[in-house]
Amino acid sequence: MLLLARETGLLKLGTVSIDGTKIDANASKIRSVRYDRAQALRTKLADDIAALVARAEAADTEESDPQALPVELARRAKLKEKLDAACARLEAEAKARAEAERPEYERTKAVYEAKRGRRGRPPKPPDETPPPDRQTNLTDPDSQLMRKSKTHEYRQAYNAQAVVCAEGSQLIVATNMATTPSDQPTFAATLLGMEKTTGLPRVVLADAGFANRDAVAELEAHGVEPLVAIAKTQPQRPYDFRPPPAEPKPQRRVLEPWRLAMKAKLETEQGKARYKKRKQTVEPVFGIIKSAIGFTRFNLRGLQNVAAEWLLVALAYNCRRLHNLNPA
Repeated sequence: MLLLARETGLLKLGTVSIDGTKIDANASKIRSVRYDRAQALRTKLADDIAALVARAEAADTEESDPQALPVELARRAKLKEKLDAACARLEAEAKARAEAERPEYERTKAVYEAKRGRRGRPPKPPDETPPPDRQTNLTDPDSQLMRKSKTHEYRQAYNAQAVVCAEGSQLIVATNMATTPSDQPTFAATLLGMEKTTGLPRVVLADAGFANRDAVAELEAHGVEPLVAIAKTQPQRPYDFRPPPAEPKPQRRVLEPWRLAMKAKLETEQGKARYKKRKQTVEPVFGIIKSAIGFTRFNLRGLQNVAAEWLLVALAYNCRRLHNLNPA
């Protein structure tokens, strides 16, 4: 579809916009459980299963026929299997995270031990145990509890990513799927994935949620110029229905060199004019998908399946958009 758009001259891949939107998973948030609660429930279920087995053995001895016991045993055993799998999954994630953090810990530890006076606290080794409040969903483990902002409610969702042409066509040129509320982890990968399909764009426009030093450096190394907002671009509404905070938060200081350089670039007249395209290109696409097409919830479960479903939704949007751009 994109090759067709390029052949007809409707797609010009110079500047693109990227953003993410939270779309509900095919799972309920009440099926999410904390690690500490899962541990307690596993113990309780094990005791209940043992008690039911004892009752069943006693019923066999007395030659009675309690119909409910096999059903109750199966129901509790199935729930315990799900909780066992959930705990194992969280423990594997914690171990992988600790292994990833270990090189940095070793480096920090070596610096600390090299100090003669050894002032300050020694660095803590990575913890391979999941935090007690770490949650997972029993229905769709890949989905996460997310919210659009601090003023919105938590939902069991995925973070669907889209890269949109900002040269007039508003076609979706790339998609990705994140299992984190933050857009930073998938920023560079989503853009660089275009290299083998439509080719890399020259400029990418992104909001403050994508501001990440390593991702920006990686894109620049591949010849892509990122224009990323450093702070929120949406000011506080003068007539907000919510009461203002008792103590306003102090303004965040910008100290990192790459942030200062990006901020200076976006504050120029040329930078403002270029960045202005972001909001009017990518955000209407999500509005059309959710309102006009009516896609607000995934039907499939699991990261791979959900990513494929999102790709099909993007294809449906592109068909619609291409037809509107060139009815003939």
